[in-house]
Amino acid sequence: MKDESIFGRRDGAGKGSGTGAQARGARGEALAARFLARRGMRIVARNYRCRQGEVDLVAKDGETLVFVEVRWRSGDRFGGAAESIDAHKLKRMAKAARHYLARKGADRPCRFDAVLIDGEGRTLSWLQDICWL
Repeated sequence: MKDESIFGRRDGAGKGSGTGAQARGARGEALAARFLARRGMRIVARNYRCRQGEVDLVAKDGETLVFVEVRWRSGDRFGGAAESIDAHKLKRMAKAARHYLARKGADRPCRFDAVLIDGEGRTLSWLQDICWL
């Protein structure tokens, strides 16, 4: 797990239509994308959706295709960002990843990661290999 302080950044602020939660989600995904890009990953898709589920970010880490879940929790009243990724979410994410692979014809190693944002968005944590297909 790696952490990074990002005080004063406003990536994605105002993006997303509708609710404040949607705008914050878009901002969180933008923060996560930049965080991963700084570590050498290349973002190839954002918000990949299909009937079976959704993947927030799809990135390449060398030859590995990485499906990334981004979670932001402002407090720990109901558990932190990591606790919000349950078995049901992982299952839907895996189904969406299979759909992506089938549609794109990608035949390469894959993994699932999560970028967690807690509190005011000042610290990101990166969990690698959170589940397998």
